Amino acid sequence: MLVSGGKLAYGGHLDPNGYTALLVQELQRYSRRDRPLRICLAWQEHRRLSAEEFDKNKQDIGLFGEIVCLDPEGHVIDWNSGRGNNPQPVHDEALCQQSLTALRSYMASTTNGRVLIGGRRHGFSGVLPGVLEEAIISLKHGQPLYLAGGFGGVTSDIVTALGVDDGSWLPAAPDGPPPDQRLVDGLKQVSALTSAGDWKGLENGLTIDENKQLAVTPRPTEIAALVSLGLGRRFRA
Repeated sequence: MLVSGGKLAYGGHLDPNGYTALLVQELQRYSRRDRPLRICLAWQEHRRLSAEEFDKNKQDIGLFGEIVCLDPEGHVIDWNSGRGNNPQPVHDEALCQQSLTALRSYMASTTNGRVLIGGRRHGFSGVLPGVLEEAIISLKHGQPLYLAGGFGGVTSDIVTALGVDDGSWLPAAPDGPPPDQRLVDGLKQVSALTSAGDWKGLENGLTIDENKQLAVTPRPTEIAALVSLGLGRRFRA
């Protein structure tokens, strides 16, 4: 994406052990200084930061990108809107879930495509597993969706639910607690989309065989090539 002049968006957090640091490192490698990275923070993510922490992250990203703060409804706001310099953690679980859904909807409406990899089946905080909710929102928005299922997780569950691949290559699931009911219900929503009369497939610029290839490969270079190929076909004009 970077070589082609594209931009990247990540909806998550600013923790140093997360994807933000990895993406900034990639931008440094490619020497892009036109702010091609957009980090989108849900309400609870930027409220837990102090002014000093936020300013440091903003400075670290510098010319490589921008940080976008959202309110619980998914509207862009200034970090210091209605608050002081100290952290103001959000403890209302329902509000946190609402804010995560709003973040994912905002990103679907402001980006050209979404790539999904992995995704936790347990221990998530939203109304659905994050990756699963992102898939549903993208499909409903008609946004090109790229399912890199080779690393397992919820993305591989979505691959199976949409009939892209049967998942027979995956190792047997280890013994553990039963699936979270929110995961089960969300996968039923995904399957129901394929039964709707207006279902036209992923419409991501890839053929059936190419989507199957993307769904099973664990090779980052192959994932990158297929996603670039699909976006290139979709947005050639």
